[in-house]
Formats: sequence, structure tokens, C-alpha cells
Amino acid sequence: MTYIHDSIEQLKRTSPAQTEFYQAVEEILESLAPVLEQNPKYRQHSIIERLLEPERQIMFRVPWVDDDGKIQVNKGYRIEFNSALGPYKGGLRFHPSVNASIVKFLGFEQIFKNALTGLPIGGGKGGANFNPKGKSDAEIMRFCQSFMTELHRHIGPHTDVPAGDIGVGTREIGYMFGQYKRLMNRFDGVMTGKSKLWGGSALRTEATGFGCVYFAQELLNHRDKSMEGKRCLVSGSGNVAIYTMQKLYELGAKPIACSDSNGTIYHPQGINLDLVKEIKEVRHGRLIEYCETHDDAEYTATEDYPDDGEAIWRYEADIAFPCATQNELNEHDAQCLLENGIEAVVEGANMPCTQAAVDLFVEQCTAFGPGKAANAGGVATSQLEMAQNASMTRWTADEVDEQLQCIMRRIYRDAQHTAEEFGHPHNLVLGANIAGFRRVADAMIDQGVV
Repeated sequence: MTYIHDSIEQLKRTSPAQTEFYQAVEEILESLAPVLEQNPKYRQHSIIERLLEPERQIMFRVPWVDDDGKIQVNKGYRIEFNSALGPYKGGLRFHPSVNASIVKFLGFEQIFKNALTGLPIGGGKGGANFNPKGKSDAEIMRFCQSFMTELHRHIGPHTDVPAGDIGVGTREIGYMFGQYKRLMNRFDGVMTGKSKLWGGSALRTEATGFGCVYFAQELLNHRDKSMEGKRCLVSGSGNVAIYTMQKLYELGAKPIACSDSNGTIYHPQGINLDLVKEIKEVRHGRLIEYCETHDDAEYTATEDYPDDGEAIWRYEADIAFPCATQNELNEHDAQCLLENGIEAVVEGANMPCTQAAVDLFVEQCTAFGPGKAANAGGVATSQLEMAQNASMTRWTADEVDEQLQCIMRRIYRDAQHTAEEFGHPHNLVLGANIAGFRRVADAMIDQGVV
């Protein structure tokens, strides 16, 4: 479609050298062609042009002092992309790879992910090219305080409500919230992912992983299959991967492989989740330590895997859950999975499959859960935390889990029904993108040219 092509080319001219952002835009816009042809109003109101340009882009210097007394400087970001449905909502990522392109791709995806939840939240994202690994608690605190000293001017419980992401957990949220409270003299529900001691929600840590498995369950149910006994590959070993594996065990499936940036563990008897939690959450170690107590597990170092792809995707399994980072599963990996008889692929991370890999899964009619739908449980539970903060109440874990399951069922249903409406019942990428887009676009039209 010429209109979509021209929009992408214009974006490349106005936002140069932002590869990840282009990838996210192309994936979404190309699937919107049917709805744009069916509804000329979206073009008449320049919805695409307005969606591609964030409402606000904030970039700032983050100076801090390390334990040796040396001044360090990082770059901070907050992209407030779209507020048609509610306050900007999206995580903060602290990682050396963070740049404008990464933050914009994440923020753009967040618009549609948040829309799919059906909750009143807009899309945004932020972070810094700061690496928490190897830093002392005092260094992390000083960095977070400096970061919030600038960010506090731009956020608020009815404006923009950040959360955590890679490199930002309860500790970092606590340091940032404390600085916000100090500067503003207010105890607002301005951040989610807080400790349950002072306003956090039950299951917030587990929500993305749990929600991902709930979505996979719906995906299998639709094909008259069950989660029981399924062998699962789960990349990563952070919160999303760990709680994906936990929920898989609870539903009768068996995770047999997981990974970190150094390598992959394959344990056909089933991953010892308690040991992974101890290594990652207590020792803050590396997965190679797993083999010290499990000599029947196989470890492949990342640097020793010679093929074009990731070692974790070479094993025979029934379901793959890419839960680590963007573009971790490429076309070669997808081909390996298909040759080994994979039944379903469900994205726990943001854009973990390259476009070529997604195209291959869709062409083969593999059950595929796109990230903006499958991993929306985290942001959905963040909004539930916002609701609890606003009403000064606290819900039980069972209450939160019940709502999370309802939200994931609704997301699956809306994506599936939309895919069927447009004649592609097996293409949930198209279904999720169009369902999220229509909700945001119609709200934008209602609110005029803003």
C-alpha cells in the first residue's frame, strides 16, 4: 500500500538511524493495510502520521558519583508517545543498549499493547544507558536519584506513570519513588512495580510471565489442545522467564531449557526452578552454576554456539517462549523450531522475533502469540496497581490473578475475533495490531486534532 510505504519513508527521513523503531513501525503498519482500506476516515484524520510522532520526547543528562568519587554521566529518556486512552504508561529500562531507537520502538509497541488490555492507559517508555550490573546499592541509589531529579518534572499519577523493565526492579523503583516523594512532597501512585510494603500490587512481579502462559493456554484451547505435558523452551532467566516457567509447572507443562546472556541450560528432566531463582534472584549469578548440582543438564556457552541463531531454539519441544530481549529469535531459529515440530510460539519479551521469523510462523500457520498481546499482563497488572493506589485499597493475590486471567482472555478473544473479521483466522499479529489500532485511532478522532 503506497500510503504505508510513504509513511515509513517519511519516518526514516525525520527520525534517521533508528533501526529498531523502523522495525516495529513496519511490522504494525503493514498489518494495518486492510483496516486503512476499509475505513478512509483514518487516513482523512492523518492517524498514521500522528501516531508515528510521539506527543513528547524527553532526553536528559544523568550525572552521578560512583563509589570512587568519580563523576559519571549517562543519558536518560522518556518518550510520551500517545495519551488518547489515558495517562502514558510504560516501563523504564536501564541497560547499556538503551538509545532513542530502542525507547521509541518500545514506546510505539506500548501504545497498542496498552490499548489491547481495554484499560484506560496510553503508551510511553523510558530508560537510560546505565548498567546496574556490578554497581553497589549506593551507586544505584545515586543514579536513580539523579535520574528522578529530572524525570519528576514530567510525570504524575494522571499524566505519566512509569514502571520497571530490564534493569529496573523493586529496588530501583524504590529509590526513584523516594526521590520523587522528596522533591514533590507527595505520596502519589506515580510509579508501579513498587514494594508491597508501600503501595505495590500482589503479583506485579509475576504478572508478565503468568499472563504470557495464560495467553498460551487460550491459544492452545482454541486449537483443542492442552498445556498438560507440553515441553517448553523459555529464553531468558529474568522475571518474565522465571514466572513463565513457574506458571507452566502449575498448569502441568514442563520447561526444559532457559538461558542468560552467557549461555543456555538444557535439562530434559525439567528445569529446577528453585535453583534458577536462587542463582538469579539471590546470588545474582550466571546459569553455568546450574551444572554444579545437575550433571545431567547440558550447558552451551553463547560464544561456543557456531550457528546463526541461539542455542536454546535447537532443542525439540512443543512450545517456545522467547522471554529475553528484542530480535533474539531469527529466521534460522524459526526454521529449527519448525523442523523440530514446534506447536506454538508465544512472545514474552518485546519484539523478540525478527520480522522474517514472524513471517515464517504465520506462513506455516503455527500458533503464534505476538508480544503486544501475549506479554500485556505486566502492564495490565500495573494498571491494577494504579487502581488500588487511587482507591487506597489493597487486593489479594487471588483477586489480582482472577482479573489478570480475565484480561488475558479478553486480549486473546479480541485479537482472534479481529483476525477472523479480516479473513486471517490464524494471524494473531494482524488481529492484535488492528484491534489495538482501532481503539486508539477512534479515541484520537473523538478528541480532535491534538
